[in-house]
Amino acid sequence: MSLRNRLLAVAAAGLVLALPLAANAHRGWIVPSFTVLSGDGAWVTLDAAISNELFYADHNPMRLDAVTVTAPDGSVDKIQNPATGKYRSTFDVQLSKPGTYKIGSAVSTVMASWTQDGQVKRFRGSPEDFAKQVPAGAADLKTIKSFNRNETFVTRDAPTTTVFAPTGKGLELVPVTHPNDLVAGEAATFKFLLDGKPAADLEVTFAPGNSRYRATPGDFKVKTGADGAFKVTFPEAGMYWMNAVVRTGETGRGPGGPGGPGGGMGGPGGGAPGGAPAPATPLAGDGMSASYTATLEALRP
Repeated sequence: MSLRNRLLAVAAAGLVLALPLAANAHRGWIVPSFTVLSGDGAWVTLDAAISNELFYADHNPMRLDAVTVTAPDGSVDKIQNPATGKYRSTFDVQLSKPGTYKIGSAVSTVMASWTQDGQVKRFRGSPEDFAKQVPAGAADLKTIKSFNRNETFVTRDAPTTTVFAPTGKGLELVPVTHPNDLVAGEAATFKFLLDGKPAADLEVTFAPGNSRYRATPGDFKVKTGADGAFKVTFPEAGMYWMNAVVRTGETGRGPGGPGGPGGGMGGPGGGAPGGAPAPATPLAGDGMSASYTATLEALRP
């Protein structure tokens, strides 16, 4: 093959590889080295990142400050040996008790705008900071409340279900089929709750890993029924990314994007052309968003 033809082939391959990246941009995930282990002294190492291509660290690391470990008895442990690099974060979890562990984050945030002394103020932060920093009875107050989960599950020895007890906050997965007992080619049943109630007619996306080795990404979608339940069959063994999102009301950011906690539009790092601070703008209205993300493994039959 001539040098010219080789260059054309490389360019064509690069274009093909770039197409799935645009379709799957910026998905956050937490992936364990194992999902099922046995015996005393068991450990698992996890990678966490926000990437263009699933389960390959190619964009940004995930912050670990909100990641916790829920043990089989319901107690909450800290992650061990955390480290954050250029493209991914890693940490360890010791499985000191038999049963199923839930590893991940559950983050609640509030965006708000209001009028004070004739100026629009903006806030983005935790509900606790919202209560402290936004004046009670603020004029023209608009809020967007968000609750986002990102988790995975690891079982040592026999599976247990304590970690799946609903909290009544945001989107939550209530498994009928245990998430560490998934087998490729066999139907599994799950249920979603939204603030403790069945999440009906919810679209759930599944995306298999290793997309760089397939001609098509392989994503597929299912919908929950009136009781929030749905069935899914994993076509092949491997790791899968699961995601569901609910939005109501006005959940857009508005021009320029949100500022940091306690800050307004046009805070540090933002600005209008020429370096002038961008003016704060009010939210369009009240709203709510909830998202759920999990990494699941389907085993070989």
